[in-house]
Amino acid sequence: MLEQDLYLPWGTVTPTFWETGDSPRPSLPAAKPPPVPEAGQELATIAAAGAAGQLAEASASAHRLDAQITAQHGEAHLHTIQIREVRAHLAHLAGDHVGAVGWYLHTARLRATVQGGRHPDTAHATKLVYSLWQTLPPADAQRLGPEILAAFTEIHGPDSPAVIRTHRRIASLTAPAST
Repeated sequence: MLEQDLYLPWGTVTPTFWETGDSPRPSLPAAKPPPVPEAGQELATIAAAGAAGQLAEASASAHRLDAQITAQHGEAHLHTIQIREVRAHLAHLAGDHVGAVGWYLHTARLRATVQGGRHPDTAHATKLVYSLWQTLPPADAQRLGPEILAAFTEIHGPDSPAVIRTHRRIASLTAPAST
């Protein structure tokens, strides 16, 4: 269960709660550093800038936000995954399709770590990787095939439909062209 999914039935306990009654006031934990501002709006702003063709600015902002979120939450966190998906999207918009596949493959692995291989978001992430991989020129697709196959095997298991489909695609890329 994620921290943001935890809703306690009694609401929020305020300091005035502890000052009522005969119980001594427990010591409160030290204040945490201020959290990264909710990145949702910033992610949307970055994506919109990329869509408007301001790719250099959007990429620089995404890189900065990625560093900030990763420092606060670590690699295996949904916020980290989300900013890296935006970075993948920006790479795709910039025409770096191999880079986009790499970023999306990275986020699929992170989703499998955070959410599990059977989670719908993980399944969607691997479908996105596969779809983009199919659009690459054959030489790039062939070069990335083994890495994609290894990741899909790790995420979904060796007998999964994703792995079987990936095996077939790799075989078609390495098969001699018929004349």
